[in-house]
Amino acid sequence: MKRSVKELAALCGVSVRTLHYYDEIGLLPPSGVDPHNGYRYYDESSLERLQAILFYRSLDFSLKQIAVILSSPQYDSRRMLQEQKHLLLLEKQRLEHVIAAIENLEKGGASAMHKDLTTPIHNDEWESMRQQYKQEAQQRWGQTTAYQEFNEKTAGQSAEQQQNAVQGLEDLMEEAAALCQKGVSPTDPQAQDLAARWQQHITDHYYTCTDAILAGLGEMYVTDERFRSHIDRHGAGTADYLHAAIRAYLDLRKA
Repeated sequence: MKRSVKELAALCGVSVRTLHYYDEIGLLPPSGVDPHNGYRYYDESSLERLQAILFYRSLDFSLKQIAVILSSPQYDSRRMLQEQKHLLLLEKQRLEHVIAAIENLEKGGASAMHKDLTTPIHNDEWESMRQQYKQEAQQRWGQTTAYQEFNEKTAGQSAEQQQNAVQGLEDLMEEAAALCQKGVSPTDPQAQDLAARWQQHITDHYYTCTDAILAGLGEMYVTDERFRSHIDRHGAGTADYLHAAIRAYLDLRKA
């Protein structure tokens, strides 16, 4: 199901400007853009990714940190959704308690008001679980070399530098799409050079992209529909082509 930027914003309780900003920094690109009017459209994978962003934001992670987590081959979207659901259910319980207290006040007047005000309405369990999930996420991602290096490299970057890094990847995707459309083999020197520059760009702007990490990223580009749809915006089959070029490049390096 396709949603406009306004529909997605309303559904998830964020502003349209927030979604535009997430697109600008490459955190949540639209699944498609209407070539006639430039309107952004989002699919179900976009919705799932936005839910993940909002979940990690609720755990106090920065957008830069979230970008690393979501781009990791080890990222588990199902686990994230389960944890988010648990927190929402706890928040629901708290809200139901608040609503019940208000209804008692409406029915009972001053005596009920005194009784309800002496009963604490809190959300200790929600906060406890939030802190637990935050600590678990930090343990899963915070100790990885790539995560730490990413934080160090991007700490002092300006918004323009961040945008340039994102645009660099977009340019490489566009180049991959052009090679794919021309029928250039993924084993061709042009494709191999592209894979090498892809690896170097990630190393230069984000974290050291080892051969193992590059292999994991290549697999993720075709197994995760969010990444596939993003890359294929440049042309159908681009994700598969990039994946094949990366595999050929790594095989050649092993030879």
